[in-house]
Amino acid sequence: MKPLTVEELTQKIDGRLCAGQGAAQREVRSGCVCDLLSWVMARAKKGTAWVTVQTHMNVVAVAELLEIACVIFPDGMEADAAVLSKADETGVPVVSSPKNAFDIAGIIHAAGVRGV
Repeated sequence: MKPLTVEELTQKIDGRLCAGQGAAQREVRSGCVCDLLSWVMARAKKGTAWVTVQTHMNVVAVAELLEIACVIFPDGMEADAAVLSKADETGVPVVSSPKNAFDIAGIIHAAGVRGV
């Protein structure tokens, strides 16, 4: 099975790439749905698609540190301009999807991506 890219994942979840367009071809190797940053830091790895309702600057810092494939905000949530600017600066793809976190996880799983 061909690896899924951030761009392809964005399309599958009816998302919009809000930041990090230059990294849209990153491979998505795993997925997680979690709002606790310490949990993500302990378990996520390079290439993880991370679904979270947290939209603050620390999310971008964790994603950059772990080389997360992308951060996905469910339910049409969006980060403020400063967060998106930092994501662009650090090359972290940020996606906003109108779908809820449960449905996003199901779509990612159906595409062949497994949890961390």
